[in-house]
Amino acid sequence: MIFERRLLTRDRGTGILEKLWQIPWSFVLLLCGVAAVGYVALLSAGGGNPDLYAQKHAIRFGFGLVMMLCIALVDIRVIARFAWLGYLGGVALLVLVLLHGNVGKGAQRWIDIGPIQLQPSELMKIMLVLALAAWFHRASWERIGNPLFLIPPAIAVLVPVGLILKQPNLGTALITTMVGAAVFWAAGMRWWKFAIGFAAAGVAAPIAYDRLHDYQRARITTFLDPESDPLGAGYNIIQSKIALGSGGMWGKGFLQGTQGHLNFLPEKQTDFIFTMIAEEFGLVGALTTLGMLLLVVVFCYLVAFRSRHQFGRLLAIGLGTNCFLYVFVNVAMVTGSIPVGGVPLPLISHGGSAMLTVMLGFGLLLSAYVHRDVEMGPMRE
Repeated sequence: MIFERRLLTRDRGTGILEKLWQIPWSFVLLLCGVAAVGYVALLSAGGGNPDLYAQKHAIRFGFGLVMMLCIALVDIRVIARFAWLGYLGGVALLVLVLLHGNVGKGAQRWIDIGPIQLQPSELMKIMLVLALAAWFHRASWERIGNPLFLIPPAIAVLVPVGLILKQPNLGTALITTMVGAAVFWAAGMRWWKFAIGFAAAGVAAPIAYDRLHDYQRARITTFLDPESDPLGAGYNIIQSKIALGSGGMWGKGFLQGTQGHLNFLPEKQTDFIFTMIAEEFGLVGALTTLGMLLLVVVFCYLVAFRSRHQFGRLLAIGLGTNCFLYVFVNVAMVTGSIPVGGVPLPLISHGGSAMLTVMLGFGLLLSAYVHRDVEMGPMRE
């Protein structure tokens, strides 16, 4: 009876103070710690001048923190109800980018919304997870086994992926695909259907390679042999490896990184920010940063395990996978393990779109945690 009464209280409780009490503040402090690492790294990237990168980073995180806590208080059932509307809004923004987006570095990925320059492809990953979680959350095991039931969510993945590829943004398109696949897997899609998908991707790979832009093919060639063009396409990764190795165990010290401060290291405030950390704070600093980010990912999956409803589970798994892929791809990229692509390190790299969309995702995650015991409705047969 005590257990039932506690669940009933949680289900009915709408008080703001009660929900604030349920927020895992240790996780909020962890996010603040990761953002603080980013502030220090960006302060160094700016040569000690906070006005270049660090101050903007702090302001964006502060705004994102308030937004995250506000979203955490929103009933998860309300979020589920408007999930597909958010998805359609994300697709509309991707179309708007292709029609009126800003062009930079050979790609058309950004749009201006007032004072904010938004990259809708980052936002779309969050909206896709919401839509897929809403589609699958009340579906029975038998219904998920029906191929016809999987056609609409498959189209929901392919539409934004196709629009992102048109920008072009191959890295984000691949991550979006993998995030969608993670939600499909968590929902109970049979393994043999994934096997068919992987086989089809393998057959299509040579055709896709022929359709890549010249700079994308150059990235793959450079990944295989960066020394073939050390002053051109291979320059970035070679300098990144030099900076990573020169940091040693404890690093050269704050503001003492030669590769970064002598401008040998490209994009040190965005894609290669992890290299700045490793050069100035060494292996210890790099592993500490990765450990903090790993804890963030682990918390996402813990929310999935603790949620009593499928929507919360799928939402947390999708968001956790998105965060993991951010970290994995960025670190693998700067260490030369995969071809270089424009994927930021969450809460650390300089960039408004990535910061705000990551904090939006964490707000949804906290809402799933706060409302983990609510009743989401009967299962669809």
